[in-house]
Amino acid sequence: MSAPRPTEIVPPTGRLRELLRVAAPVDLGAIDPRSTPGLPGADVTGEHRKAWARDQVRLIGAELGRQQEMLYATAKAAEGLPGPVDGSGTLAASGAAHGPVRRLLLVLQAMDCGGKDGTIKRVAGAMNPLGLHIRSFGPPTAEELRHDFLWRIRRALPPPGYVGIFNRSHYEDVLVARVEGLVPEAAWRARYDEINAFERELAGAGVTLVKVMLHISYAEQGERLLERLDDPRKHWKYNPADVDARSRWDDYQAAYAEALGRCGTDAAPWFVVPADRKWYRDWAVAHLLRETFDTLALGYPAAGFDVARERERLRSGAVGDRRDARGERQVNDR
Repeated sequence: MSAPRPTEIVPPTGRLRELLRVAAPVDLGAIDPRSTPGLPGADVTGEHRKAWARDQVRLIGAELGRQQEMLYATAKAAEGLPGPVDGSGTLAASGAAHGPVRRLLLVLQAMDCGGKDGTIKRVAGAMNPLGLHIRSFGPPTAEELRHDFLWRIRRALPPPGYVGIFNRSHYEDVLVARVEGLVPEAAWRARYDEINAFERELAGAGVTLVKVMLHISYAEQGERLLERLDDPRKHWKYNPADVDARSRWDDYQAAYAEALGRCGTDAAPWFVVPADRKWYRDWAVAHLLRETFDTLALGYPAAGFDVARERERLRSGAVGDRRDARGERQVNDR
């Protein structure tokens, strides 16, 4: 097989939405964090797989930018319809005659040092910031604790036509809350059903969910934590609490496995991306987004005006009617 031109996007060997999707019962121990599912062989990538994958991510990024533009343009054309969220943070229906205006939401979950920030930087970097809606979730504030655990999530949903990215999400409330004993077991167990109902609501309101767990190994996490200590420029990223969480590694892996198994549905499937190799992680997430966009069958909206008439108006009036900086008519000497 001849090497592809550098301007070509090479598809994976199989759809990543199928190769990386997980279903109950989920066994994270059976998924090698250094594996590269769907990556073409050396006859395509050559010897330098990392450089090849990074070139591909740049090409895919341009395609994601085009898809994002179509998503945004469709929403702009539909302005004036009821919005997705009312004053209470509840999803509102769009006009029945038009259907809901689509949105795409990428949910990223990972153990500490899993690569969420790097994925956002490299995969979302090619998209127009005006159409991106990125939110990060840390420990809940005092105000957020006065509400149910989904309250702050609803308030952070992307507007119609936007690509939203959640750096951590509502799943923290069945992960950290469970492992660290922040709420009684009965409370976090009830949240699986609440999450599934919430995500069904999102899907019905035109939100396409792409839920990704970036799966790293215990050894890789240790190396990345040490890198943060060795480089003064990365000290701001180091949190001593990460070592405490690392001591509960098995508990967190069990919590992730149950969350992925209990909340992986047809409307909102879970994908596990092996993430020890950063270049593969970015390549895989980029393709997952590209494949998801393809399922939306997006296009640019039709003009809401008579194109031929507007062209004629320009030709008969504005074209050839040249004016100076003060707006005074100039002679057209072309």
